[in-house]
Amino acid sequence: MTEVAAIARSTNGPITQARLQHDLTRLGVQPGMTILVHTALSRIGWVCGGAQSMINALLAVLGPNGTLMMPAQSPSLSDPQHWSNPPVPQSWWATIRASQPPYDPSLTPTYGCGAVPEAFRHWPGTQRSDHPLLSLSARGPNATELLHHQPLEDPLGCESPLARLEDKDGLILMIGCGWETCTALHLAERRAAPNAPRLQDGAPMLINGQRQWVPISLPIMDSDRFVKIAAQLDGQTFMKHGHIGEAYTRFFPLRPANHLAEKALRCS
Repeated sequence: MTEVAAIARSTNGPITQARLQHDLTRLGVQPGMTILVHTALSRIGWVCGGAQSMINALLAVLGPNGTLMMPAQSPSLSDPQHWSNPPVPQSWWATIRASQPPYDPSLTPTYGCGAVPEAFRHWPGTQRSDHPLLSLSARGPNATELLHHQPLEDPLGCESPLARLEDKDGLILMIGCGWETCTALHLAERRAAPNAPRLQDGAPMLINGQRQWVPISLPIMDSDRFVKIAAQLDGQTFMKHGHIGEAYTRFFPLRPANHLAEKALRCS
């Protein structure tokens, strides 16, 4: 969505940080919560201050005892043979594998996550997990515990930051995003299909201070399946629906959502 379209969506004027905080509080976000946030900034409307105001609002409502978490994926470091949007010539693959800078949590940009997660990874006090392709970032009292370990070949499964988020009674806030973007439900997907087929991927990493191309076997995950079970999720009493600015928003606890999603995915 272009900035012109974002302006057009803001029929009641620009969306301020104060408005964002009001909307977050009205939806049920409270101080001290641990929340994983997905944000489509342009769907909120024209936000005065952009991503900075959105992050400021989230941190203000959560307070010093709250923990904010966001996706921080970097699929641009993956094996170029799997790229499709757009693909690159096969003759480039070896050069890309040999030349891509290694993953660095502080330097590697996010890719495809949006403006808010990219700004959040730079935020003072934000930490980022060590997975070169499917990292998450977090800030707050629970950040270190959430991010301290992310298995290279099962980054969103039962020993991942998502599982620890569930253990912390974490919540999911989806601002202007569809179910296909819900990273947290990959935990349910992994539980539903622990022996799923795998994709042979890879990424450049620093190993003992030296750059290496590291092969990575990843379970094949399909977020389009989440759309197929959306009606079951949206109809639950634990699901809160509302708006942040002009963006349709879902807010829900991860544990019951994953329990329901796992059962539905086993049957689909």
